[in-house]
Amino acid sequence: MSDAIALNSGTLSDITRADVPSYDRAAVRTRIAHIGVGGFHRSHEAMYVDRLLAAGSDWGICGIGIRPADAAMRDALVPQDGLYTLTLKHPDGDVQTSVIGSIVDFLLAPDDPDAVLDVLSHPDTAIVSLTVTEGGYNFSPATGEFDLTQPDVAHDLEPDAVPTTVFGFVTSALRRRRDRGIASFTVVSCDNIAGNGDVARETFGAFARAQDPELAQWIADNTAFPNSMVDRITPATPLELRAEVRERTGVDDRWPVVAEPFTQWVLEDSFSSPRPPFEDVGVQVVADVTPYELMKLRLLNAGHQSLCYFGHLLGYRYVHDAAADADIAELLRRYWDSEARPTLMPLEGIDLDEYTATLLDRFGNPAIADTVARLCQDSSDRIPKWLVPVIRERLDADGDVSLAAAVVASWTRYAEGTDEAGAPIDVVDPLAATLTPLALRSRSEPLAFVRERSLFGDLADREEFTAPYLAALESLRKDGARRTLSLVLGH
Repeated sequence: MSDAIALNSGTLSDITRADVPSYDRAAVRTRIAHIGVGGFHRSHEAMYVDRLLAAGSDWGICGIGIRPADAAMRDALVPQDGLYTLTLKHPDGDVQTSVIGSIVDFLLAPDDPDAVLDVLSHPDTAIVSLTVTEGGYNFSPATGEFDLTQPDVAHDLEPDAVPTTVFGFVTSALRRRRDRGIASFTVVSCDNIAGNGDVARETFGAFARAQDPELAQWIADNTAFPNSMVDRITPATPLELRAEVRERTGVDDRWPVVAEPFTQWVLEDSFSSPRPPFEDVGVQVVADVTPYELMKLRLLNAGHQSLCYFGHLLGYRYVHDAAADADIAELLRRYWDSEARPTLMPLEGIDLDEYTATLLDRFGNPAIADTVARLCQDSSDRIPKWLVPVIRERLDADGDVSLAAAVVASWTRYAEGTDEAGAPIDVVDPLAATLTPLALRSRSEPLAFVRERSLFGDLADREEFTAPYLAALESLRKDGARRTLSLVLGH
């Protein structure tokens, strides 16, 4: 459309085919600094904050990019005054597009580190939230130890270093606040990690102790790190979404976001600073997040891993197509019912039968067009946190783990880097250079892959796991994914 409306604060009144903010954005203050602005943050936390603003709040967000790669988000959001479109696609074909106005500023740290520190240390900034991915916390999934030798971290630990990492920026800002007599902000992790607030407390604490033990003690005494559970399937923005939004709404958005209608945020009510009334806009503010996060991580997230490697090997490239496969759907249902659910804590007010049925509906939503490749990436950050704990707890309780073991086998086969037709698989993983050689070596040394203790701990020493794992892996190589699923499911 040649007459498309370029999205920015001055054009909001011209937009008639999409919902736009009804509040005065000029009156919004930066009260939340969010590090790691991506699609998920914009479909989730920023959406909830937009609801708060519509209800009369003045809590706005300053987005912060730490990595040079975040320049792409800067280049999209800054010309649009932080505005962007969020499109929700329902399974029945209904589509809703809204302009979200809660991000009122965006800073790229490599451009101006002092500007970032000024925002983080400003008295108005009460919450620093994070989506830095599971791997962004710089700890070993097996030992939980913070890696002080990581080059960027080691740089930030040098005296008077200009920060380059999230740890360096947050810790430097907290030092400024302490020295100026400004109360600490609250650090809210929004990443898919069990006990994400506890992980943030430990990793930021480890960095601070290495840099300045007195500051580390001040942080321990004054800074809250509440746990949270976040949920909304948000695929990477499809290339065609910009044109689609422009055609349907007349709005030209440089980087639109698409997501499913379902959303959930469970947040521990543990803050060292003021907070807005999140509970008024659909956030579940609770005393203990643990039961909810285990439900999500071990059912939804581990369910994604159960689907994606088998799905890819069977030739599926979209999640909804894989979810429609009868064998994959049965694998999911049986994993949820017989292996994952016995490891969950009691959940008051949650019907797990209904929840898992909803998961199948969500996975099967064709309108989202979520990709199998997205679910397969960064597996070394995901499997150890989402699936391995289920296996370990089931083994400790003398329970069967044959389905979860088959999922690990499917990851091993996928990590070899070629599919059943010999075509290459692009293994997108921070440990790909390690994983693919291990997967290939396991053809002659069957347990080579699962002997990687940083990922699996001692699982390779436990026959109750290795027996079904090796059976599934041998079948995957000899007979393929379809016949292996039949074997695993007992058909």
